Amino acid sequence: MKIADVRAKSSDQLKDELLTLKKEQFNLRFQRATGQLENTARVRSVRRTIARVKGELASRAAAG
Repeated sequence: MKIADVRAKSSDQLKDELLTLKKEQFNLRFQRATGQLENTARVRSVRRTIARVKGELASRAAAG
């Protein structure tokens, strides 16, 4: 997800997206631990998207 996509969503949508991404990250960690993870780059991608969403939510909270 690109930053433009993140900025286009409302705060409620971003909170829902963050919850979904956290669940996906949890599942990817289990897949890696059990040796079932095929796309290892997805872990990094999800982690960075979580950071983008959290950053946007923080900047919105600071802006008021």
